[in-house]
Amino acid sequence: MLTWLAELLTHVYSGFQVVHYLTLRAILSVLTALLMALLIGPGMIEKLRMMKIGQAVRHDGPQTHLVKSGTPTMGGALILVSIGVSTLLWADLCNPYVWVCLAVMALFGVVGWVDDYRKVVEKNPRGLPARWKYLWQSMGGLAAACVLFWLARTPAETSLLIPMVKQVSIPLGMLPFVILTYLVIVGSSNAVNLTDGLDGLAIMPTVMVAAALAVFAYLSGNVRFAEYLHIPYVASAGELVVITASMIGAGLGFLWFNAYPAQVFMGDVGALALGALLGVIAVIVRQEIVLFIMGGVFVMETVSVMLQVASFKLTGRRIFRMAPIHHHFELKGWPETKVVVRFWIISLVLVLIGLSTLKIR
Repeated sequence: MLTWLAELLTHVYSGFQVVHYLTLRAILSVLTALLMALLIGPGMIEKLRMMKIGQAVRHDGPQTHLVKSGTPTMGGALILVSIGVSTLLWADLCNPYVWVCLAVMALFGVVGWVDDYRKVVEKNPRGLPARWKYLWQSMGGLAAACVLFWLARTPAETSLLIPMVKQVSIPLGMLPFVILTYLVIVGSSNAVNLTDGLDGLAIMPTVMVAAALAVFAYLSGNVRFAEYLHIPYVASAGELVVITASMIGAGLGFLWFNAYPAQVFMGDVGALALGALLGVIAVIVRQEIVLFIMGGVFVMETVSVMLQVASFKLTGRRIFRMAPIHHHFELKGWPETKVVVRFWIISLVLVLIGLSTLKIR
């Protein structure tokens, strides 16, 4: 929106041309989202507290969590509002990828909001029934996949890039591309949601992965960098830097209130939307496998749940004391803050490994 305004004002004063620089808009997007989160956060938390939208805590989990009962949840709305406003202000709204990302974030956010509302306000422990939740997630993922395939203009934009292998990619037809994109978006959404179980645990890895995807988006959107690094050139992908920047700012603003001891929890409304947003950005810049690497903490949490369920159904025994795996370490005696910080460190290492694939070929 402001890029359009700056273009009009350029006729009055040429200095407004600086707003068209992507790096400047990315910086302003971070600051705008961060400032919004910090400013509206206290009011939103107080409103949630007054409405008694508080977290219900499982009694079979770590006993240290019982004190968190009643802590305001659905705070992920704070993140989504900050991302949305910042993106609308600083992104080029003529770019179709911007609208695909915002639409995916909004749809998955609504699904998460309904699930949270039914659990917290209507006191329905099941929340949104799983079949309906996955139906709407699937519809959103499939719709995004079809739109992205339609927007592709070169074979590289629909090929699966193999990291660390020079000039090797697997061409995908429409059906394989749609299936892969669906799995990435829906899988990433649910993986972040499973990780959101401790104060600050999910948001910081999300910020780190978003920052790394900003690098990939910037390089993929520049024909010279893309050619030099042997990554797919996606003409309009550079604008995704503004969205990832807003994710960073909004995430850090939310962490201000979500750090231990948390004043507010993200809830499904934030976790499902942020995970889906990471997934769709990774698909656009053709870094699905790298997302799997950088989001290793999310993958680890998801796999721990799958293994726990499979083991209990097949053998009647549990592999972990409790799943997702962060609860396993808590029950082994690790303080919550230690679990969170160690998972942050693992995320940082994995993100650096993901970034290294740009040169290791």
